Amino acid sequence: MKYKLFVGGKWVETAELAVVLNPYDGSAVGEVFQAGDAEIEQSIDAAEKAFEVTRKLPSYKRAGILRDVAAGLRERKEEFARTMTLESGKPVQYTRGEVDRAALTFSLAAEEAARIPGEVVPLDLAAGSEGRWGVVRRFPVGPVTSITPFNFPLNLAAHKIAPAVAAGNTVVHKSPPQTPITSALLAELLKNSGIPDGAVNIVSCSNEVAEKLVSDPRMKVLSFTGSPRVGWYLKSKVPKKKVLLELGGNAAVVVERDVDLNSVAKRLVVGAFANAGQICISVQRIYIQEGVYENFCSLLIEETRKAKTGDPLEEDTLVGPMISRAEADRAFNWIIEAKKAGAGVLTGGGRSGNVLEPTILENVPADANLYCEEAFAPVVILEKYSDFGEAIRKVNDSRFGLQAGVFTNDARKIFKAFDEIQVGGVVINDYPTFRIDNMPYGGIKDSGFGREGVRYAIEEMTEPKLLALNVL
Repeated sequence: MKYKLFVGGKWVETAELAVVLNPYDGSAVGEVFQAGDAEIEQSIDAAEKAFEVTRKLPSYKRAGILRDVAAGLRERKEEFARTMTLESGKPVQYTRGEVDRAALTFSLAAEEAARIPGEVVPLDLAAGSEGRWGVVRRFPVGPVTSITPFNFPLNLAAHKIAPAVAAGNTVVHKSPPQTPITSALLAELLKNSGIPDGAVNIVSCSNEVAEKLVSDPRMKVLSFTGSPRVGWYLKSKVPKKKVLLELGGNAAVVVERDVDLNSVAKRLVVGAFANAGQICISVQRIYIQEGVYENFCSLLIEETRKAKTGDPLEEDTLVGPMISRAEADRAFNWIIEAKKAGAGVLTGGGRSGNVLEPTILENVPADANLYCEEAFAPVVILEKYSDFGEAIRKVNDSRFGLQAGVFTNDARKIFKAFDEIQVGGVVINDYPTFRIDNMPYGGIKDSGFGREGVRYAIEEMTEPKLLALNVL
């Protein structure tokens, strides 16, 4: 099938088509029309004009649109899940979960549309200011540029589009080049919801063409999820805009000796290897208290060897393919590099086409790519520590700071971790891959800034305005 762009409430064809390939078997999934400069200009113009409508749209209408999209996702769950699996290689058990999460995201946005807060502020705090009161309301800022990656092609788009619509903004969404069909299906639901023409525009285009979308002064917000290299570059192009960046991580886990090691091992296998580790909060570094190191390693290796790899359409597959041969090559070469530097492979280390075996290493040097960069692959490294303070120092020894996990039942250590670990979120007694769609989500350091999670994203996409009243 050929999938069209969605611009100004209309379906648009262009002279250029891109073929979407299944990363597992290389078969063609479909073709998507590609936007050029003219279509980007049309989408920006449509978003700017529609903002005059959406900023005045009553909250019940915004909420109704969002509820309709959520209902459409639930009705077409299998279609969306299968499409995402074919495009991205993500196992179908996880794409089904992603549809559920996206429906929740739109539902949360519908609720938040009806309760965007304001406040009354007393302004009679000094002589001469008697009788003054302030009313503060949040106002939508205008058109939002949304750019998302392939690994969550539906829910990451939802986390930008849904809060923007809830706030009364408009959107131009650039779909991921590897997974644009999911975005085209979402456009169908938006059109069917009765959303004003131009309120949400969905386009596929090259990165070069997308720069016009990012830099155009009519677009007031940039919300970007992707690599640090691209994210910081785009921010440098728009120093005067509101910018939200979620740029990935190198998620660490601390395992203390006072927990059920068997259940922790089972949980961390999922956190490290689900979706071939192509999750920005996928477990990458595990620090284990030295007294339980050998026992935990054995349990983790045993559980890892049970993980099913291969065809992502099979119901029990945990580890599907990497998104491309280039990415599989990169991750495989990083494993080889670490081995040459003295690391030991405890299990895995092989590959078949784009499918990498779930791999556990130890003694990885701190300057190896697998240790200090974002692996974004089914690879995890193990290291022992003696005291809890040392473990925290190891977690913090990273330029990334998205989320971290700590397994302990010691309340003092829980609050020490919360106080001292330098990340956007500390997850206790679960993997750092945990995310639910109402929580504030985002990072510090090279992991970016700003927060998603519907209410928090609405705050980022609105501006407070003061009405100062003299009632005397």
